[in-house]
Amino acid sequence: MALIDVVKCELHDYELCVKFPSEDLRIGSQLVVYPSQIAFFVKGGQIFDEFEAGTYTLKTSNIPLLNNIINIPFGGDSPFQAEVWFVNLTTKLDIKWGTNSEIQLEDPKYNIIVPVRAFGQYGMRIVDPKLFLKTLMGNMTSFEVYKVNQYFKGKMLSQLSSLIAKKIAQDNISILEINTHLVDMSEYCNEEINKVFTKYGIELQEFSIMSINVPEDDPSLIKLKDAKDLAARLKIAGKDVYQMERSFDVLDTAAGNEGTGGQMIGIGTGLGVGVGVGSAFGHMASHFINTNPPTPASAPAYQPPTYQEPTYFLMINGQQLAGQTLQNIRDMVTQGIMNGETMVWKSGMVQWSKASSMNELAPLFFQQAPPPPMPSHEPTYFVFINGQQVGGQTIYNLRDLINKGDMDGETMVWKSGMPQWAKASDVPEIASLLSQQAPPMLPPQM
Repeated sequence: MALIDVVKCELHDYELCVKFPSEDLRIGSQLVVYPSQIAFFVKGGQIFDEFEAGTYTLKTSNIPLLNNIINIPFGGDSPFQAEVWFVNLTTKLDIKWGTNSEIQLEDPKYNIIVPVRAFGQYGMRIVDPKLFLKTLMGNMTSFEVYKVNQYFKGKMLSQLSSLIAKKIAQDNISILEINTHLVDMSEYCNEEINKVFTKYGIELQEFSIMSINVPEDDPSLIKLKDAKDLAARLKIAGKDVYQMERSFDVLDTAAGNEGTGGQMIGIGTGLGVGVGVGSAFGHMASHFINTNPPTPASAPAYQPPTYQEPTYFLMINGQQLAGQTLQNIRDMVTQGIMNGETMVWKSGMVQWSKASSMNELAPLFFQQAPPPPMPSHEPTYFVFINGQQVGGQTIYNLRDLINKGDMDGETMVWKSGMPQWAKASDVPEIASLLSQQAPPMLPPQM
């Protein structure tokens, strides 16, 4: 057994940690620790004495922790066995990363989902070498930079997808503008992803997103650019001017159609461009354009805005169910298929959430309060029930719907004078119906 006189290790740039090849040491051997290195004596899987940069002559006095275990005789050049590990403390700054597959991001300005790819680089250094040895080395004899990239790439990229989506939603950054915010986004991601590395004694440094891109021929990108162009036209010309342009486009198209209607519209359009058209021509043209029967005199003169019922994705028994409406969810809750712990997602949400944490779903998991007395006021309402828009509903009709369980506080409602649809619980006169039960009221005096 040849005893080692000099213990040292010239680490390569790509090496983070290396074990000295021999364990046959002796008192009096020279230990050389180069700058940006730290050395540890290890015995039986336990880490004992550590040495920073410098040259040392091994004595029982400078390896006290190890000496307590192996009881080296005092004096002389007594042999002993121990592992010596050298850890590289230099910073590595050229580690590349990139997404293997596309990340699906929803543009917060135009609500269009676009597949993107991202790549960049980052740096790292070991800041807690003892923790690094304990958590990553195991029984390996060396540890290289590429292994860190292999170990952390999956975790890093999964976090990166969520962080980018959260950042663009938080700051309202369109995907078309995302490359102008890469510095801020890199700093934001660096801070969050670093929390994963520090658990292993490593510090992430200079995390950089170099590019986030979408193929130019991707249909979703083309759709997104069209949406931005439309928004710009509306902003510059104004909504009224834009609608007028669209109206002229419709008249031009109709005028080109064959038949009497097209000829009349062509004549009217020509007159309108020259001297302006009056209301008489407007009524005349409407008879040719509108093929629907005239509105009965008894029908209200207003029409509610179009209501688009939201749909949801549910995670039930390990399977994703898409396109679920509120009525579908209400039925599943009644049947015991889902509960407040069921994970739910809809367009506009950054990540999945529990059903009980969503404002519109939470009431489904609690007992609904009985309806209140009917107010004396009797307006006419439109309601959205079971995917259908029903109009001409009086307050008495709404009371009956509530009593039958066909309507609750989450039902969407609209009446003349309201700018948009609202939940029934947000309309004061209907909210009172939902708060307490009362006997039926007498019909109003004629």
